Amino acid sequence: MLNVVLFGPPGAGKGTQAEFLVNSYQLIHLSTGDLLRSELASETELGLEAKTYMEKGELVPDAVVIGMIKNKIASISDAKGFVFDGFPRTAEQANALDTVLNENNIPISGMLSLEVEKQELVNRLLNRGKDSGRADDQDQSVIENRINVYNEKTAPLIEYYKKQDKHFGIDGMGSIEEIAERLKAVISSI
Repeated sequence: MLNVVLFGPPGAGKGTQAEFLVNSYQLIHLSTGDLLRSELASETELGLEAKTYMEKGELVPDAVVIGMIKNKIASISDAKGFVFDGFPRTAEQANALDTVLNENNIPISGMLSLEVEKQELVNRLLNRGKDSGRADDQDQSVIENRINVYNEKTAPLIEYYKKQDKHFGIDGMGSIEEIAERLKAVISSI
């Protein structure tokens, strides 16, 4: 079973490359945003609990998100693997995810970390903002703040996976196809 954490700063191309991984390896894409929306729409117990935090503008606690991931994994018995996108974001979350996956004997195979130069990230996000209309992708100062927050709070997660020899840095510069080929090469070595 192939279980990967797709990692990188905003604008690195995680969504695009997650789609490539799902299609190429028949993996299940586990995006925490999608999981939250699904649980909310289904009005599950975890979804209703998450809603109480979201309505106050607070982050949904890790335990609730992990519960959603655990339920999703349990509901798919024939999966060839998972692409985790947007989670984990901290060492505590990674540890909790490891616990859930190890209980099911399906550990993380590796963290695929897309590495992209800051100016390229800004350019990609500004272009995405023009195409998608997303307000958070149209203001350069907001974009730069998001990248800084990633560097301060999320990038340290790389060390967690390096200690397990599961971190794989991937050059995220170039065409979508070139990056996909680099991902493929790393996956074949895992």
